[in-house]
Amino acid sequence: MGMKLRSHSRYLSEINVTPMVDVMLVLLIIFMVTAPMLQQGIDIDLPETASSGVETTEEPFILTIKKNGQIFAGDTELKINELRTKIKAIFETRKNKQVYIKADKKVDYGTVASTMAEVRAAGVFNIGLVTIPKL
Repeated sequence: MGMKLRSHSRYLSEINVTPMVDVMLVLLIIFMVTAPMLQQGIDIDLPETASSGVETTEEPFILTIKKNGQIFAGDTELKINELRTKIKAIFETRKNKQVYIKADKKVDYGTVASTMAEVRAAGVFNIGLVTIPKL
């Protein structure tokens, strides 16, 4: 796989990059197809409603309540008694004072109500409940 250069006994080697480019393009396509399917967060089963969605410009602050009653802000677990102080600290620097609550549909109503009460006690009165739209 070399060419002889004139009268010298050296060979000129060339690397064929076509197979490497083919593999890279296939990997790029695989990542482009699978990336939208990845969803970070906590797996919960949301209730369904017939309302339309809400659009915001700032990244929303989302509280997640699992069916066993655990409350999460992002990936951080929070206890109900520390929720008020954490939310006050977070919203000192945010312009958009809005909290979205993603609660599993099997969560006790009292847990959601007490979470909403703690959010309101922290000074955030714009609270939204996240649901899946009914089709």
